[in-house]
Amino acid sequence: MKVMIITSSPNKDGLTETCGRVARQGVEAAKGEAVMVRLNDLNIAKCQACDNGWGTCLKEHRCQVEDDFQNLHESVGAVDAFIIITPVYWGDLSESAKAFFDRLRRCEAPNQSRNRLEGKPVISVAAAGGSGRGTLTCLSSLERLWTHVRADIFDLLGITRRNRDYMLEAIRSAANQVAAS
Repeated sequence: MKVMIITSSPNKDGLTETCGRVARQGVEAAKGEAVMVRLNDLNIAKCQACDNGWGTCLKEHRCQVEDDFQNLHESVGAVDAFIIITPVYWGDLSESAKAFFDRLRRCEAPNQSRNRLEGKPVISVAAAGGSGRGTLTCLSSLERLWTHVRADIFDLLGITRRNRDYMLEAIRSAANQVAAS
């Protein structure tokens, strides 16, 4: 199984990246192929809500804002499952995750004739490095995203500095299971 692991933190040595490495280990232990994506290394602008909010994203299943989004959006269709790992900022996703997923949600709206995410399993991880507050609201935002695009929510995992040790193992195990299915 080909699994795209998306991280969205500017910190290359933090909890979010550690979760990404552990997820990769889980996928590879199941003989799956891990496709790693660091959103902060890409140029993805925020949604422009073109044509009153539904421009080419609705009509043509593509975003008209030209940047790195187009290539990443195309590659979404070539994988079997997703693991999304975002730091928790103010009880929500990181800015790079919001920019990507806002545009992805419009291009993969459920009323479209094709949907690259529908039925694909997804694991969401909210990595809260500080107090841990906001983890649940961040996961709730991710749950709404996957519900909108009809993805199959495999698991929603919150990791904090307090539960780090056992949650890293949970992330590895979940990644292994999704790759083995």
